Amino acid sequence: MPVVVVANPKGGAGKSTLSTHIAGYFATSGHAVLLGDIDRQQSSKLWLSLRPPAAKPIGAWPLDAESVGKPPKGTTHAVLDTPAGLHGKSLKDALKVATHVVVPLQASVFDIFATKPFLDELAASARAGQFKVALVGMRVDERTRAADQLQQFVEGVGVPVLGYLRDTQNYVQASAHGVTIFDLSPSKVERDLQQWQPICRWLDGAA
Repeated sequence: MPVVVVANPKGGAGKSTLSTHIAGYFATSGHAVLLGDIDRQQSSKLWLSLRPPAAKPIGAWPLDAESVGKPPKGTTHAVLDTPAGLHGKSLKDALKVATHVVVPLQASVFDIFATKPFLDELAASARAGQFKVALVGMRVDERTRAADQLQQFVEGVGVPVLGYLRDTQNYVQASAHGVTIFDLSPSKVERDLQQWQPICRWLDGAA
């Protein structure tokens, strides 16, 4: 079973937005997906509570406060949202169940400096090689110097970059209603869906 862990020790990197949208993609693809949240803020859990009955179902992954166990039977896909500062036992527990780790980062020097040691930590994990790692740029304006710096950074880390998602209110408005761009009319979010295509292909390879 694919278990996608979304993690970055830097706060505000876009973990909850990415987690909910990955879960939304799996759901709209017809999978039985659970979304878990081990962040104390419980943003993904709140998002689930807002999800309308007419949307494709996404279940809540019941998690122990002290550890991350395997998703229950009957699930085909699972997504785990994680907190800022993830390290130590919490990181090890998350990696124990992970088949894929997606690392979101923004085009800022703070995200870049926080992400490099984390990627090194993933590579040094006892389970390294048993899960795939990839990056996703979040809220990226390709016209800026910051985007150029991000591009230079990702080219040197040896980790695949699945794509760059633009800074748009589409994500904010969708999240406020418990949905994702995959739940919306394609004509309204066409550009965003195009940016998700390489990410979706990678996720489909998780099946």
